[in-house]
Amino acid sequence: MKIEQVLSALEQFAPLPLQESWDNAGLQIGLTEAEVSGALLCLDVTEKIVDEAIAKGCNLVVSHHPLLFRGLKQVSDANDVQRTVRKAIRHDVCVISMHTNMDNAMGGVNFKIAEKLDARVHTETTESAESKQPMVIAELPEAMEARAFIALVKERFDVKCAHCNELLTRPVKKVAICGGAGDFMLDEAIAKGADAFITGEMHYHVFFGHEQEIQICVIGHYESEQFTSEIFKEIIQRECPGVRCEIAETITNPIFYF
Repeated sequence: MKIEQVLSALEQFAPLPLQESWDNAGLQIGLTEAEVSGALLCLDVTEKIVDEAIAKGCNLVVSHHPLLFRGLKQVSDANDVQRTVRKAIRHDVCVISMHTNMDNAMGGVNFKIAEKLDARVHTETTESAESKQPMVIAELPEAMEARAFIALVKERFDVKCAHCNELLTRPVKKVAICGGAGDFMLDEAIAKGADAFITGEMHYHVFFGHEQEIQICVIGHYESEQFTSEIFKEIIQRECPGVRCEIAETITNPIFYF
């Protein structure tokens, strides 16, 4: 199986036209005519991720966040991105990224978050005026007290600390989900009648004014998208049988809680 066949399978699930105008999804580094020796699946591409791919005999890295995002003016060792690019090229490791096209695809990132909560996704999804990214509306198996809901989210996503507004006094049943930096979808979540809103990042001032209107639960960018690798694995195993898939063991979250 060639790398180009894996790339094609991923892009059939999450076509590149679905990505936001500012994004850089798709092939990042390498030659796709090479045979796949193994695919390492991750959220971010770092030097340590490339090291893990090399150690595991994988000549393909599939990430959610693009390695090449703002463009390079040079390729030396001036920063972590340049060093990662050099290492990947030196060791013939191909890098593919599926970013906002995977966010925006049906069955993508937000659907995986709902799955982890055992929540049933409504057929309806919604987009904001400023983005193609759909917010998933899902229902929990049963209504929960707000504190118990937050505890469930923390447990399922291995979150040390969630940023929340005032605890909701009514039960939480209908949940709006937007992985990553999703505070631009909060007003839409409220308009859709969600009891709670889960996202990865939210600006401080956006928390104001929603007391007893909706339960905000912000769990961290990495934490909200960490299971995207599972989507990659499902696609590749279904469409490219025989390709060895490894979910990365390297934790790339740059944020620590002390």
